Amino acid sequence: MPNILITGAASGLGKAFVTAYLKDPDNSVFAVDKSFSPPNTYNVLHAADAYRKNVGNDKTNTLHMFTVDVRDETGISTQLKDVKDVDLLVHSAGVRGLERSVSIMRSDDVAEAETMDVATAETMADTFDVNAVGTFLIIRALLPKLRLGGGSKVIIMGSRMGSMGSNTTGGGYAYRASKAAVNAIVKSFSIDVPEVVFAIVHPGRVESGLVAVKEDGAMSAEESVGDVMGLIGRFGTEDSGKFFDRFGKEVLW
Repeated sequence: MPNILITGAASGLGKAFVTAYLKDPDNSVFAVDKSFSPPNTYNVLHAADAYRKNVGNDKTNTLHMFTVDVRDETGISTQLKDVKDVDLLVHSAGVRGLERSVSIMRSDDVAEAETMDVATAETMADTFDVNAVGTFLIIRALLPKLRLGGGSKVIIMGSRMGSMGSNTTGGGYAYRASKAAVNAIVKSFSIDVPEVVFAIVHPGRVESGLVAVKEDGAMSAEESVGDVMGLIGRFGTEDSGKFFDRFGKEVLW
């Protein structure tokens, strides 16, 4: 039974990955997020059972849910202490890095919330903390839980906004910087841990809940995940340390 761990599992891409992988009863899915709604009253076992049944999976013990903040090393170690033999880690937890002081009522407002003039040190630091530091901490903590003998894959949901070669429009300071840092972090992991396949995937512009409105041209998380899952299945050692779009085309660093 393949063991699949997915971060950011309560919403957006993460939830779509959990739902998709649970449709195969042979998969054992570990869903990780900093909170599962409603907060503080959530019956994890009951919810996991309901979630599993909602996707048509009648097999028991195929979904396990953990409340973990990817920035909390102690929480990661404590909550995930019994997780082992992970075949696939899909890391989709992240934030968009928009300034809260800017009202976002329509798609055009998104760009206004990440300009040079409105960017603050607080938002820059918070976005880097979640997207870059959190990526490093969760991967490092889970390395001993992967099948280091070969075959494990670590797939990071990146963004073309983190590509310096693709940046032709400017803006997006907090998000671009944090995602560029993610690229550097994952590249180093691919060199330091060559027995694991590490890949970054830009899932496309997705209606993921990271912003309050649907951005122009955004697709559903389910549509994106359908493409990305096919790509994950094809990834091999020759793809480790590379950055791809959801169709398998390499993205400029």
